[in-house]
Amino acid sequence: MDKIVDKALREKTYREQALKMYPWICALCGRESSGKELRELTVHHKDHDHDNNPHDGSNWELLCIYCHDNEHSRNEVANAYSEETPGSKREPFTFKPFANLQDLTKSKK
Repeated sequence: MDKIVDKALREKTYREQALKMYPWICALCGRESSGKELRELTVHHKDHDHDNNPHDGSNWELLCIYCHDNEHSRNEVANAYSEETPGSKREPFTFKPFANLQDLTKSKK
C-alpha cells in the first residue's frame, strides 16, 4: 500500500512540475490542452524510467493520451520482435524479394 501512495505522490509532483515548465501542447501531434482537456495531457518519460525525474524536466515531455499510448505500444511491439525466447535461434533472412527484378524489367524483343 505504501508503494502505491508513494508512486501516486511522485506522479503528482512531477506532473505538476512538468505542467509548470512546458506549454500545454502535445510534443508529438501538437494538440493543445486547457480546461477539462488538461487531464488528457500526460507526462512521458523519454527514457521510460519513471524513477528518473530530474528537476530540470529533461527526461519529460508532455503528450496527449493518444500519443502517449502510441509511444508505449510502439516500444512494446519492438521489444516483442527483438526478444529471443529461450532455446530458440533466429535464422538469418534468406528471402530476396528483388532477386528476379532485373529479369522482370527487361524489355522483351
